[in-house]
Amino acid sequence: MLSPILEKVLILQDRDARRRSLESQLRAVPEDLALVEGKIAAEKAAIETARTELRQLESQRKLLETEIGAEEDRLGRYKTQQLAVRKNDEYQALGHEIDTVQAHIGVLEGQELELMYAIDAAKERFAAAEAELRQNINGHEARIATLRERQVSLAAELQAAEAEVAVARQPLDEPVLRLYDRIASRHMPVCVPLHGGKCSGCHLKVSSEVESASRGKPNQANQPELATCDQCGRLVYWES
Repeated sequence: MLSPILEKVLILQDRDARRRSLESQLRAVPEDLALVEGKIAAEKAAIETARTELRQLESQRKLLETEIGAEEDRLGRYKTQQLAVRKNDEYQALGHEIDTVQAHIGVLEGQELELMYAIDAAKERFAAAEAELRQNINGHEARIATLRERQVSLAAELQAAEAEVAVARQPLDEPVLRLYDRIASRHMPVCVPLHGGKCSGCHLKVSSEVESASRGKPNQANQPELATCDQCGRLVYWES
């Protein structure tokens, strides 16, 4: 049978374990938030990358249009000059220049057509990617809202758990609390049963003195003695 002190220690331990669990969960929330926010940033970066690709293609098309316009202007000047010349060799030279410019314009127009196809394909890819990425972002933002709600809820639960721990500490004497706190700073749980003469915390065999004390035999002051494991220092008790 457990001594009244150990019963109170076990009550404290149970409430303290809940408090520690809530603290751990609450500490994890900012990390989870940062992880989800990082995913949102990555999704937005992917959208911008796809948009940049499309803008680059459109910019290339504008440059081609400008170059084609310049070549068409040059072609017009050559044709005007050709009408004004009287010498056959000058006429033929301008004719050669006209052919060269027309051929170049043909190449540029072919490049422009290919670029237009590429832009149409890029627009389709961008629209599909943006829709998917926006959906992902919406999911991440919903997750953030859930995490923030959980953060508030955990904070309230932790406050209540801390109050329960404070109440559970009140019936215990200061020496017992000091012992509990010292063990709790290294090990949790603090108080564990013996199974087959072994501490269920570290799973090592305890001495016969500790085993005897764990059975609740009184000490010289005729008070129940708190037994601690020879190996890990946890409070131990005999579990029949």
